[in-house]
Amino acid sequence: MQDGHGDSAEATLRDRVSKRFSALNRRDVIRAGVFGSAALALPLQRVVSARSTLSGRLASSKLPQPFTIPFAAPPVAQPYRSTGSGDFYKIRMQKINAEIIPGYQTPVYAYGFETPNSPYLGSVPGPTIRAKQGRRITVRYLNNLPPVHETLGYQQWTSVHLHGAASLPQFDGYASDVTRPGQYKDYIYENLQHARTLWYHDHGVHHTAENVYHGLLAMYLLSDADEQSLPLPKGDYDLPIVLGDAMFKSDGQLLFSLADDSGMFGDVITVNGRPWPVLKVKRRKYRFRILNGCVSRSFKYSLDTGDLLTVIGTDAGLMPAPQQVKEIRHGNAERYEVVIDFAKYQPGKRVVLRNSSPKNNENFANTDRIMAFDVVADDFDPSNNSVPDVLSSNNECMDLQPEQATGQLTLRFKRQGGEWTINERTWEDVVRSEFQFVERSVNHGDVEIWTLRNDSGGWTHPAHTHLVDFKILDRNGKPPFAYERGPKDVVYLGENEVVRVLVKFDAGYGRYMIHCHNLVHEDHDMMTQFEVVGPDNRGDDPLGTPCKDQPEADDL
Repeated sequence: MQDGHGDSAEATLRDRVSKRFSALNRRDVIRAGVFGSAALALPLQRVVSARSTLSGRLASSKLPQPFTIPFAAPPVAQPYRSTGSGDFYKIRMQKINAEIIPGYQTPVYAYGFETPNSPYLGSVPGPTIRAKQGRRITVRYLNNLPPVHETLGYQQWTSVHLHGAASLPQFDGYASDVTRPGQYKDYIYENLQHARTLWYHDHGVHHTAENVYHGLLAMYLLSDADEQSLPLPKGDYDLPIVLGDAMFKSDGQLLFSLADDSGMFGDVITVNGRPWPVLKVKRRKYRFRILNGCVSRSFKYSLDTGDLLTVIGTDAGLMPAPQQVKEIRHGNAERYEVVIDFAKYQPGKRVVLRNSSPKNNENFANTDRIMAFDVVADDFDPSNNSVPDVLSSNNECMDLQPEQATGQLTLRFKRQGGEWTINERTWEDVVRSEFQFVERSVNHGDVEIWTLRNDSGGWTHPAHTHLVDFKILDRNGKPPFAYERGPKDVVYLGENEVVRVLVKFDAGYGRYMIHCHNLVHEDHDMMTQFEVVGPDNRGDDPLGTPCKDQPEADDL
């Protein structure tokens, strides 16, 4: 644990941890039972990086032209059963075939849900879970994937992370808390936070990128009474947008290929699993909940008309006030809630959401556009068709002030010696410490300023902190971008950028991860952890609730 704030304290910590690691050999760790969590066996299961495989990709002439496929929202998951105490879901992870490119069947990994009457095999992205503040949800995730990936050769363990939730450590999707094929685990979500756009996705150590790329991601929308009382667009006019990119082999299979372990970039932009779709819109306001679900690609999007985008929400919920911007730079795992008003356009007008692409992406033909909106003259319900000047006036995160901070931490995201590191350490260091090393230990209720640095250049690091929301204080010494002025849990770190955030640790106890959300970087160990200590040193163990073997018990 880090017990000081200055460079000397950090050096002392590094020396102490180094001595501990040198005294802990692989045989000791096996004897201690760490292998039982699969943590140390996993580095042997890496996917080999190879760009030469791009020669086998599907010809661009076989790809659909942009804006020829209709938009569709993901399905909504239905509970297996509901009681007065909460809702119970049964979600299976399984391999299915999907027609993403017209005329081709693509094997994907899908979240599907089961009800007592019938199963839903799944979709990419998976079914959206809709939750209400204060109502508990229990999800049984069953890993029904094949034991080994048929082309990449890795063991298909999983760990489900509800991104943006203040979950207990054992239900947070801790990377090394894996569920193997033929096993299942129950996750409990209390849903005590403010309304927000969350998402659930695989977080299995060393294969998060492959599993998310193959389809294990989905939205989770949390509502509360305050949000529902606002006259914002609702129902058919409140739509999830899951951005992705993919590349395909000549037979329609997904092509996964790494660039020097730096990233995975596809030549097809997908929206809710559909390439460059077109959405028919009525002449009114729409609320779009936009998630960047790509493995590595970031976006900078705008409307081709030059009109403004109204940002009403960020990762962790509604902003204090709406912000109007020309464009949004959107990193991996960030969520932005954007309202677009189509009232000014005449029927027949096509509006294109285009992408000018930040640095450190690999671009192809047509990756400069995302989707289109075709304006129609249909009648519509005029209610819930405005954006109030005040959106959220009681968000504790945004009310935090720098003078409340009692501690600070600097996190340096850097490629060093061929490794992706945070403060010159990797997840392997955490594993070798038997998961005891933490970058920072704080007491429950502490407020701190954390400085996130990307000094190495050449790469983008979207930095994600589990458990907590934070407020961006400044970016490179200047105020945050207008669209960042809301509660966040991911911050975009471009080349040579420095971002300071203000965070209060009041959501839970135990050890939680910090990592880069370029999933290739994460899988290559750009991940560490912090600890929140409660009264009487209380803290839950992220590896403390084991998974179970199927066939499952009939106890859901």
